[in-house]
Amino acid sequence: MQDATTLTGATEADLDAFRRPLTGFCYRMLGSPFEAEDAVQETLLRAWRSLSGFDGRSSLSTWLHRIATNVCVDMLKSRQRRAMPMDFGPAQEPVETNLHTRPEITWVEPIPGTALEGETDPADVAVSNESIKLAFIAALQHLPPRQRAALILCEVLRWRAAEVAELLETSVASVNSALQRARATLDASGLTAESAQPQVDPAQTELLQRYVDAFQRYDLEALTAVISADAKQSMPPYDMWLSGRDDIFAWWWGPGIGCKGSRLLPAPKANGSVAYGQYKPSPSSGYDPWALQVIEVEDGSITQLTFFLDTKRFFPLFGLPDRLES
Repeated sequence: MQDATTLTGATEADLDAFRRPLTGFCYRMLGSPFEAEDAVQETLLRAWRSLSGFDGRSSLSTWLHRIATNVCVDMLKSRQRRAMPMDFGPAQEPVETNLHTRPEITWVEPIPGTALEGETDPADVAVSNESIKLAFIAALQHLPPRQRAALILCEVLRWRAAEVAELLETSVASVNSALQRARATLDASGLTAESAQPQVDPAQTELLQRYVDAFQRYDLEALTAVISADAKQSMPPYDMWLSGRDDIFAWWWGPGIGCKGSRLLPAPKANGSVAYGQYKPSPSSGYDPWALQVIEVEDGSITQLTFFLDTKRFFPLFGLPDRLES
């Protein structure tokens, strides 16, 4: 259910109270925390400028999300959809010649959980975490903008179809039709907004501690014990991705051997998953930033590792230092 507050007598503080839910909505629409922040700023600016002329017949939430939807749709017109490396074909061999960037592609970018906190009900938290997973965000990018908005509002934010129809200025039948097409697209990817995974429990915490220790020691046997045999690894902005623990290790002990001796620093959760700042040994002294690692766990082992290499953008976003001393 939406907030029932109307715009009558609303203040700038009332508008700003919606910043986090609007950030979650805009991030799912756009796939970038930086674009989401810009969209929320533009939404609140437009809302404040129009506040005096609005008659208050709909809720403040509906009005703000309508503005945010229009802002996001406008932004999506100017670029191609965001993607993950898995969107561009099968896994590749773990050799350096397969490292390619795609200047024409904009990548799905991680967002810290601190930007989205607010849910308190365990069921809502579970759905929120799953609907922010990198794979789900990437799948959303395949949907046309209005289908995407309808799915996020109904499946993630749990609005009624009638409320979404009011926001999109269309009929309930049109909303239901858009939802049906959107669900079919996501079903083809094996993803839904409600296929929530369990929250990190003590066993997973212990598993991740073992991973950190094993990675920092570059201990093959210990890493084998925590990483699934069918795990996947990707490294945006490169389009190469690896499938299977053997290929991942072939990379780590081959072209990626420079990561040996790295240090991992805990970061805020990224897209509902545990994240670490990775720092490689510096040629001079200390450790230089290398990647934001996003680690996904399922059935007692690590199943996916995403290394975001743009540390100049993501380390400040996640509150990570720009280097580590010895």
